Amino acid sequence: MRALSLSPVIAAAALLCACGSGGDAPTPESLLAQLPAPYNGADFVHGRQVFVQCTACHTATKGGANMVGPNLYGVFGIKAGVQPETFAFSDALKNSGIVWDTASLDKWLTDPMAMVPGTKMSFIGVKDATDRRDLIGYLKVVTSGGPQ
Repeated sequence: MRALSLSPVIAAAALLCACGSGGDAPTPESLLAQLPAPYNGADFVHGRQVFVQCTACHTATKGGANMVGPNLYGVFGIKAGVQPETFAFSDALKNSGIVWDTASLDKWLTDPMAMVPGTKMSFIGVKDATDRRDLIGYLKVVTSGGPQ
């Protein structure tokens, strides 16, 4: 069985993906492999646990609602402050010139207000580098059509 050759975390995530997906959804392994090191070694399950703190303000599912913060689905590769169009981003974020990738997300998640003074995101940040790595890996999977 292929899953036996994967790390336990990726194997568990692959099993989550296989259940009810009809095989059409990308696997966590394939999505994480698209990221540069160290994010390509993210712990998907731990990233999901870290994301729980984000769910007070964000959704990350296709077609998910904006809440206090925007829906994060499809965040990788887009310019900050433009997607989703139905969210009222701060002028500071709209004019920041940021394009969301692993490096910019890592910096943002460390301290959003320091990265973009004037942002509406009043979150103190995720201070632990491993937590950020795993959160970014989790976001890559779930905002690219992988399992939740």
